Amino acid sequence: MRLKVLSYIGWVQAAGAMSGSLFFSEIWRLPPCLLCWYQRILMYPLVVIIAVGILRKDKDLPFYALPLSVGGMVIAFYHMLLYWGVLPESVAPCILGISCTTKFFEWYGFVTIPFLSFLAFFVITTCMVLVLRGNRKN
Repeated sequence: MRLKVLSYIGWVQAAGAMSGSLFFSEIWRLPPCLLCWYQRILMYPLVVIIAVGILRKDKDLPFYALPLSVGGMVIAFYHMLLYWGVLPESVAPCILGISCTTKFFEWYGFVTIPFLSFLAFFVITTCMVLVLRGNRKN
């Protein structure tokens, strides 16, 4: 039962992140940067992959979801470092379009779009790792 709940939490997080990114770009009209596009490419399929894994009761779901969630988490972490100025903008891949360090909003001094993305990928990764560990015990 607990493993099923973790899978649902992962799916809700992925669906929420996808909805949030679409809200930012389509409703608020905030253009996504190149790193944001890479994160979207890794997040959007997770909604379908996790849903199919839940519906099929697939014990291998973490093996399908983890490569995308870990990859997204790495890109989001890199994006946060650029955004907060830890890494110089000269190492940013954002040569076309909007800069990856453009500050659209910042809540409480640290909650930014890259931070929200990292948090979403972290929650999904954590849920999938716990599901994987739980499946190994059973």
